[in-house]
This record gives sequence, C-alpha cells and structure tokens, in this order.
Amino acid sequence: MADHDFWVPNSGQLELEEREVHVWRADLDCEEMGLHRFEEILAPDEKARADRFVFRQDRTRYVAARGALRELLGRYLNRSPAEVEFDYNSKGKPSLGAKINKHSVQFNISHSHGLALFAFALGRDLGIDVEFVRPEFPADEIAERYFSPQEVMELRALPLSIRAEGFYLCWTRKEAYIKARGEGLHIPLESFNVSLTPGQPERLESVDSRRWSMQSLYPYAHYVGALVAEGQDLWLRQWSWK
Repeated sequence: MADHDFWVPNSGQLELEEREVHVWRADLDCEEMGLHRFEEILAPDEKARADRFVFRQDRTRYVAARGALRELLGRYLNRSPAEVEFDYNSKGKPSLGAKINKHSVQFNISHSHGLALFAFALGRDLGIDVEFVRPEFPADEIAERYFSPQEVMELRALPLSIRAEGFYLCWTRKEAYIKARGEGLHIPLESFNVSLTPGQPERLESVDSRRWSMQSLYPYAHYVGALVAEGQDLWLRQWSWK
C-alpha cells in the first residue's frame, strides 16, 4: 500500500477507484454553527445517543464525528447526508443500510482526543484506529495483559524514549485488524502478532494475514494510527476535512 507524507484538503466531488483507500482526518472540536448543521442531519437514534453524553465536549465530538461521516458518505454516494442509513452487525460494526448498495462504499471510523479518522474503499473490508500518544499511560501493564508474548518482548526491547510510541503503534494496528474483521473482541488480542518498532515496516502475523494490507498513519504530532484493508497493492490517499 502506497503512503503519502501529507494530508491535503478536498472540497470537490469524491470518487473512489477500485484499488484506492481514502483516509480523512477531521478535527471534532467544531464551532456552534457547524455543530448545529450536523445535528440537523443526524438520525433519531444518533440524536438520542448524543443526548446521553454527560459532558458537553463528549457530545460535541460525537455529533461532529457522525455529521462528518454523513457528509463524506453523502459526497461519495451523491445523496443528501441526512438520507444515509446505517446497519450494524452483531458486534456493532456499522455499514451502509440495506437500501443502499453496500458494495459501493465500505467505511470505518475512529476518534481520539478530538481527532477523527475516516476510511473509505470500494467493496473491501477495512478497519482504522487512531490514538493520542500519552507517555504517562501504563503501557507495560496493558501490554502484559493484552499483547502477545512476541509483542511484549519487542516492546521491552525499545528504548524508553520511544516505548510509548511503540505501544500505541501496536495497539492501533491490533485494533484496526480486529475492526477490519468485524468480529470485535471475539478475536483474542494475543492470538495474532503485529510489529511495533517505530520506523520499521508494518507486519501482521495472523491466520489470514495474506488477505490484508496494513499501513501506519500519522495525522498530527502526538497521534498515531493504523489502517488495515482487504487486498494488496492498494493506493492510499489522505485528505483533510473541514
């Protein structure tokens, strides 16, 4: 999968080529006017979920993420964002509703600390994850509990100066793979291996690793992400959404 070192704006009509994967980054701390526009296009179940958030910032970011997803899908599908309907599998992974050709656009979304990443492709499964790198996070304890023995050894071998980044590279790659499979935590995190050393090639070792491509993402300083998409020799295009 090809990589770009930059994210560019795109305000025109969107088209996906067969072997393309589009990834968008979006800031979720939007102004009141933008938030109101998003609220108007949400479905009743999305509005109900938004109203259950206790803290205003959490509500704002949820509404912005769902609104941005709808606006982007509306552009890909050439329809009103409010008309986009979603289905969810038994593990909660969203897809386009039954009234829309599900094979036309597949998508996935992740957000962390006010930043969202959206991935889109034609007729291929994919998963995406993003995390804000927090050096104070108890990475060693979490790794011992959830990572494979091979991943724990690789993490321990890293210098302390890059160990936090290595932890989050591992976490986002594992999450992106699980989300691409669409089976949630029914796939034990320690049942497959990913590489995690910063600056080294991405590697996935699983029972179906030949099915997937894995790509690291660096949307902003102090954020790391990962994309896992079905197929090989895919072309990644990275956009900034406003």
